[in-house]
Amino acid sequence: MHWFNGFGGGWMMIFWWILIIAVIVVLVKWAATSTGGWPGNGNNRLNKSALDILEERYARGEIGKEEYEEKKKDLMR
Repeated sequence: MHWFNGFGGGWMMIFWWILIIAVIVVLVKWAATSTGGWPGNGNNRLNKSALDILEERYARGEIGKEEYEEKKKDLMR
């Protein structure tokens, strides 16, 4: 009657719980990366003002001094 009595019944239950937890962890990580990441992870581009972005572009050399001054003047209005 008890054909599978020694076939790892308890171990199989542990295996399934580990598998379920692993799937949940993978789903949470996937959801976090697809929505832009966890809060406070340095992904603050959405919280920067236009002036901050302009200053970064000038610092990186993407725009020249004249363009920087012109755009800064426009933003200050």
